[in-house]
Formats: sequence, structure tokens, C-alpha cells
Amino acid sequence: MKKNIPNLITLMNIFCGSVAVVFAVRNQLELAALFMFLGIFFDFFDGLTARLLHVKSDMGLQLDSLADVITSGLVPGVVMFQLFNMAEFGGWNADSGSWVANLKLTALPFFGFLITLASAYRLANFNLDEDQQSSFIGLPTPANALLIISLPLILLYHNNDFLNAIILNQWFLVGITIVSCYLLNADIELFALKFTNWSFKDNALRYIFIIVSLVLLITMQYLAIPLIILFYISSSILSNITTGKDERKTP
Repeated sequence: MKKNIPNLITLMNIFCGSVAVVFAVRNQLELAALFMFLGIFFDFFDGLTARLLHVKSDMGLQLDSLADVITSGLVPGVVMFQLFNMAEFGGWNADSGSWVANLKLTALPFFGFLITLASAYRLANFNLDEDQQSSFIGLPTPANALLIISLPLILLYHNNDFLNAIILNQWFLVGITIVSCYLLNADIELFALKFTNWSFKDNALRYIFIIVSLVLLITMQYLAIPLIILFYISSSILSNITTGKDERKTP
């Protein structure tokens, strides 16, 4: 029974991701974000539980990737589809406090599903890569999903005309989609939030990242998410340059 606990948590990730897809298709992006957050929460704890119970398995690895394809791959793809659709045919209605978008099947919104394809490719590649022990190569799919879902949340909770105009600009969305796909599969080493001990000396970058992220979230709310992702990437690159350490070779 103990060995199935992490898999049950992973199945909860799949369930939350599936519900998020339904809400995203219905253009209820706030609810889609809620269930995506829950799915990512379960995604974090299934691996942690497996390590604590010493029941890691190949099946768990495959199941985890299948869950991520839904929660962190399909959901952001549908969200980007909806954002493209709003940019083309709708927008933000300040009076009603909601998005206005009349679904019309043109080619451009389907461009958003490149995120889903890039996420699936990254996850398949991750399963075959045995070097990523204490770091990631490319942006993890949950982090990328958070970046994409932050865009409609910024529209909803910040409701700033300048930000709205940027986010609902077709060329901005094209650029974000391309950058997202690149970061998912880029040969960039990024640190993982995996603690082998609680020493500050050994985990200084991780502790600093957590503290800075909490401060940004408290002060800037959802607008902080893109900044946190940017800080995550830049601090990882800076750390690699200054230390000259390749964590992919860490036993």
C-alpha cells in the first residue's frame, strides 16, 4: 500500500489538470488557474512523498510525466489559445470585470498549442536523461505553466490599461509562445528546489530564491510570477558562471 501513495497523489494531479482543461476551454481562466495550481501542488508532493517513503519507481516517473503533459502542458496551451482569441476578437471589459471573447476558429490561436508540443517533448526528453539529478536542463514545465497562467491573472487582478494592452497584443503573445517553447528545451542548467540537507551554505541560492519569491508575491501579487521566473533563470545562469560547477555531473 505504501508504494502506491505517491501514485495516488500523481493521479490527483491528473484529475486537477483535467478539470483545469475544462475550465480553460470554457474560458473560465481564473478557475482553470486554481485547479492548475492544485495540480502543480500535487506534482511537487508526489516526488517528495516518494523520496520520504523510499518508494521511487519507473512507473511513478512515467505517470508523473503523463500528469505534467496535462496540467503543465495542455492547460497552458489552451490558456494561450484563449488569450490569442481575446486579442483577435475580444478584450477586457472593465465594466463587467471579465474577458470578452467570441470564439472564431482562425489559425492564429492554434499557435498557442506549440507550448503543449514543446512541453511534451521536454517531458519525454527528461525521462530519458539520467544526468538531471540536482538541476534541470531547460525550464521545468510547471514553472512554464505558471508563467503562462499568470497572464490572464494579471488581466483580472491588476486591470491596468497599459498591462492589458501589452498582454492582449498578438505579437506579444507570439513572442511569449516562442520564448516559452525555447526555454522548455534550451540547454540551460537551472537549479532544482531539492534539499539534501538544510545547511544555508549548501543551499544558499535556494534559500535566497525562496525569500525573494515570497517578497515579490506579497508585494506584487500575480505580476510577480514573470519576475520570479526571470529571477530563477538569471540567478541560475549567474551561479553557473561564478561557480563554474556543472550540477548535472553531481552524483
